[in-house]
Amino acid sequence: MTIHKEGRRILLIVFALMFALNLIIIKNSNFAFASLFYTASITGCSLFYLWMAYFFRDPKRTITKSNKHILSPADGRIIYIEETVEDEYFKDKRLKISIFMSPFNVHVNRNPISGNIKFFKYHAGKYFVANHPKSSKKNERTTIVIRNEKGYEVLFRQVAGFIARRIKFYGKQGDDVQQGDEAGFIKFGSRADIYLPLKTKLSVKEGDKVKGGITVLAEV
Repeated sequence: MTIHKEGRRILLIVFALMFALNLIIIKNSNFAFASLFYTASITGCSLFYLWMAYFFRDPKRTITKSNKHILSPADGRIIYIEETVEDEYFKDKRLKISIFMSPFNVHVNRNPISGNIKFFKYHAGKYFVANHPKSSKKNERTTIVIRNEKGYEVLFRQVAGFIARRIKFYGKQGDDVQQGDEAGFIKFGSRADIYLPLKTKLSVKEGDKVKGGITVLAEV
């Protein structure tokens, strides 16, 4: 299993802290209960560390690129499909698809289409739970708009959740990007929103599980 670059330093720090914690427990435990405390500590630390490593996994994926498809930007479950006013860039009604990423999903984000990054903006914000309706406009987030060679534009947002406190986006305005390539990473439970024209033909529905760079959300 490959560990994503965002997790390597964190895993080293966590390992060092756990090692130090267990040394302290061994040296300060009452002799009669030392074995019990040590076993419980090692078990708890090992399980937590394995979960951390699992969270930062970066599975290799074969991306099938198509200028007719909009791919999911994230792994997770579709919690909302609704008409809404996108008032930051398009400033009109759009079809919004919201994908909730639990702490057990892969948290690598991917480009839904190939094209040029026409708009990028980071917003500081609050930390409502990621499936809260207000999180799209109130939480810490990034807004990214990609325009393909035919002028078709897709907006997607990385939205921090209650636990997630760090959003990473690797591109910048003006960059050319490829569909399905890694776009960023959100650390711990979070959400991704994607905004499409109202008459877009969808290939998914609420409740569906999706995979970033694999699942086709809609047809252009």
